[in-house]
Amino acid sequence: MNTLRPFHLAIPVSNLEANRIFYRDVLGFEEGRSSDHWVDFNFFGHQLVIHLNEQAKANNDSNPVDGHNVPVPHFGVVLTQEVFSTFAERLRALKTEFIIEPYTRFKGLPGEQSTMFFKDPSGNALEFKAFNDLDQLFAK
Repeated sequence: MNTLRPFHLAIPVSNLEANRIFYRDVLGFEEGRSSDHWVDFNFFGHQLVIHLNEQAKANNDSNPVDGHNVPVPHFGVVLTQEVFSTFAERLRALKTEFIIEPYTRFKGLPGEQSTMFFKDPSGNALEFKAFNDLDQLFAK
């Protein structure tokens, strides 16, 4: 059996300080090492690194899923329902502009999950989700 290990993801941001504030102060992620061109964060136990690229452009592509336009590409993590709810409340209290407000998709179907989507200040789309039954993560 494999033991799940933390992933490492590096993404471009057009404004390092605006995104540093977003990931640290809005999302509440602990800041790790940094330089003049990058900052890493504890992203629910994973390593997320924002790299300055002043030419980075937001992508507005999407695909229809469950009656919503889901941004593509996007990234995030699967949380417990409790952490998802607390995180969603924090984001609502901070007046986060959601692409897709927190809700339950695929109700009563395989893969039923809570989900929410929003973008960082550079236009990178993030999704956070939770399952009542984690065995449904890859259900068909």
